Amino acid sequence: MISDIRVTLLGSNPIALEGLDRVLREQGFRITALVSDPDDVAQAVALHPDDCNLVVVDGLATPDRTLTQDLLEASPAARIVILADQFDFEVMARNFDQGAYGYIVKRIASTSLIKLLNLVADGEKVMPSNLAETLRHHIGQSEPVGSTASIQAAGLSSREVQILTCLVSGNPNKIISRELGISEATVKVHVKAILRKIGVQNRTQAAIWALGERGNAPAADGHPSHHARQLTQHGLGLPLQ
Repeated sequence: MISDIRVTLLGSNPIALEGLDRVLREQGFRITALVSDPDDVAQAVALHPDDCNLVVVDGLATPDRTLTQDLLEASPAARIVILADQFDFEVMARNFDQGAYGYIVKRIASTSLIKLLNLVADGEKVMPSNLAETLRHHIGQSEPVGSTASIQAAGLSSREVQILTCLVSGNPNKIISRELGISEATVKVHVKAILRKIGVQNRTQAAIWALGERGNAPAADGHPSHHARQLTQHGLGLPLQ
């Protein structure tokens, strides 16, 4: 429930934080604190340890390269969301590697921001649609992330290929379960199996790996499957942005 979602706003611009504060309060979020010092975040999160605690980081003047890691070391249960003025692939990747739940480019409407934060509160990770073009360029310049084996050699089942296609499309577990008619718990099991089989650490790397395969996954009859073809047709327009 939205009423159980608490948000600590961290940033260097008081006016920007006050604007976010007003927008989120109007939508039922409970704002715990507005802070400019990362060291104050843990104290704010600790006030309500049983609630879902989001920490939204907006435009720090001198962002620390290990900020997300440091915040999570102090408050392991917090879900960190980075608000960025512009898309930066390396910054996004670094923050997700450190445990962030969201990286959002601020060129969106407040209604979209609310939807994205609710996804994070539901346990999903959110990324900007800018990632699609970046991944296409990345795949053209370098080797796929993870195992160099093909989808066939990785031993993915037909269901796992379906789910991998959904990951490339940026679908959260809720959408995947609805589209495939299976439970979210089953989706999570398949995702873990996919990551293990192709030798990557997270959903983003799995999507990059899949795009690098360029649609070579075979169907049961030995010909490229519909889902394999989709792997080359989908951009990675990740949730809602």
